[in-house]
Amino acid sequence: MWPRYLLAMYPELCRFIARLPQAPVATARLAVLNNLAAYIRAEAAVGRAVNVNFICTHNSRRSQLAQVWAQTAACFYGIRANSYSGGVAVTAFDERAVAALSGVGFKISKKDSHANPRYEIRFASDAPPILAWSKLYDDPANPRNGFAAVMTCAGADENCPFIPGAGVRIPLRYDDPKEFDGTAREAAMYAARSQQIAAEMFYVFALINKK
Repeated sequence: MWPRYLLAMYPELCRFIARLPQAPVATARLAVLNNLAAYIRAEAAVGRAVNVNFICTHNSRRSQLAQVWAQTAACFYGIRANSYSGGVAVTAFDERAVAALSGVGFKISKKDSHANPRYEIRFASDAPPILAWSKLYDDPANPRNGFAAVMTCAGADENCPFIPGAGVRIPLRYDDPKEFDGTAREAAMYAARSQQIAAEMFYVFALINKK
């Protein structure tokens, strides 16, 4: 389903990805990232579909960024994996997070104008879009079993001790850029969180890609 679209990836996005090694992954986070890579590698090795569902409370910022960057990294490295996201409450994909992705080269179109709009996010001209909107983690659009449940915020991780159908549960918490909403640092902090998530997802899929 997800072949490698490296040649068709948008140039601005390619330049951003090329700079990611300059934002090294924190040593304290390597163990959990290695666990995620190990799960994906093991599923792929036995021919099972690789599905990863990033879960946070509102599915508005961190889980959405993780879904987009994980799918992009999987395709960049030619890994057949499908990335999803969800929450424990439905809100909307925050426009600040959308802007952070647009700012590094993703082509994004809003498909409707209601309170919880759907977005099509493209990293390459000939790749299918990543579909993004706020939804519950068990929404019909997400896998019902045999997936990695990656908990991207403390609230979801602590309040959802059991995720039905998950093959593995991995706590991968990120600080919430929402804390800077309405401040002079707002755009910079959303960009920083997006870059951190991008660097970590590319680290994970680069590991899988190694022979």
